[in-house]
Amino acid sequence: MQPSLHKLLTSVDTPTVCNAIEVSQGKRGFNDFTRGTMLINEPTGVLVGYASTAKIAAVAPSEEPPETVRARRMAYYKQMSEAPQPAVCVIEDEDFPNAIGAFWGEVNTTIHKGFGVAGTLTNGVMRDLGDMAPDYPVVAGSIGPSHGFVHVTAVNTPVQVFGLRVNPGDLVHADRHGAVVIPPDVIPDLERAIHKMQDTEHLVLGPAREAGFDFNAFETAWEAFEKART
Repeated sequence: MQPSLHKLLTSVDTPTVCNAIEVSQGKRGFNDFTRGTMLINEPTGVLVGYASTAKIAAVAPSEEPPETVRARRMAYYKQMSEAPQPAVCVIEDEDFPNAIGAFWGEVNTTIHKGFGVAGTLTNGVMRDLGDMAPDYPVVAGSIGPSHGFVHVTAVNTPVQVFGLRVNPGDLVHADRHGAVVIPPDVIPDLERAIHKMQDTEHLVLGPAREAGFDFNAFETAWEAFEKART
C-alpha cells in the first residue's frame, strides 16, 4: 500500500471507503462489509491494515492439554508481533452470539499496540474501557467484565465477524460504523476514487450549507451531482 493511500484511509470513515469502492467499480452492490451494530472503545478511532487473524472461545474450558493451549497462544502472539505492517488484528469469537470472554482489555491492547498493530476487529468482548491502550481502537461485538475461559482455538485462518469474511492478509478498514474488506483490484484506484467521491458530494453539500438554500438550488446542485457521478 502506498504511504499516501494509507494516510488517506486513516483520515476517512468506513462509509466513505464503501462509497469509494463503488465509485471505483462503477456500480452499486459492493457486499464485503459487516452487518449489525458494533461497539468501539474510541469513537473517532480508525483501523487500517492487513488482517492478522485468529479464533478464540471462552464459554467453556479447552479440552486440549494445557501445553497445547499455551503453545497455540504463544504462536498467536508471535504471529501478531511479526504481522506485516500496517496490521489489524481480526478475531472471531466462536461463542458468538453468546460470547462472554473479554480477550480485549488493558493487557492485550497494550501488548498489541507494542507490537505495532493498528487496532482490533472482533465479534467478541472487550473490557477495561478506561484503561485500554490509548490510540488503539477496538471494534467489538459487546462489552463484559470477565475473560471467562478464553483461549485461542486457531491462528492465521479465515474468520467471520458480523457477517464479514476476512482472510489473512486482507486489507481492512474499520471504525464505529463497522468494517469492510477492500477488494485487491480496487486498491490501486482507491485514492482517486475517494477524492472523486468527496469532490462529487461537495457539489450538493456545499450549496446545502449556504444560506438561502431552497428546492431550486437543490435541483441545480443535484443535476451537477448526477453529471459528475457518470
